[in-house]
Amino acid sequence: MERVKLDFPAEAIIHRHPLTVRVTDMNYGRHLGHDALVSLLHEARVQAFAALELAEWDMAGYPSIVADLAVQYQSEARFPDALIIETAVPAPVGKALAVYQRVVTRDDERVVATARVNQLLIDTKTGKPVTVPEPVCQALANARGA
Repeated sequence: MERVKLDFPAEAIIHRHPLTVRVTDMNYGRHLGHDALVSLLHEARVQAFAALELAEWDMAGYPSIVADLAVQYQSEARFPDALIIETAVPAPVGKALAVYQRVVTRDDERVVATARVNQLLIDTKTGKPVTVPEPVCQALANARGA
């Protein structure tokens, strides 16, 4: 079986967000479920952008959509584990923002999962992706310390 392998770009971290596994996040295997993980990743991503005064629904005048999602599961998380979700966004290339997230346990920094979302910014008049606007690129560069 071929597995997804993601390399987390630690040099591009823009935000760290603490979250706790809730009892409602558990699946039948008594660990963090896939659907709950996707929701936690989304919450952390929204918080990361908000810290830069950006919103997924208004990135310099353009809403964003998720084009794809890849998740590499590395260990289990269970209720009530305290987690940190690190969000990293390398410099945009073309029309996509590659948003990487690494979920680690707060106490021992064990990696639970690594994910990548490709987000496109859309022109609402044409429905077509646009090149990532300079104000978004600049906000991300400033957050990375570039």
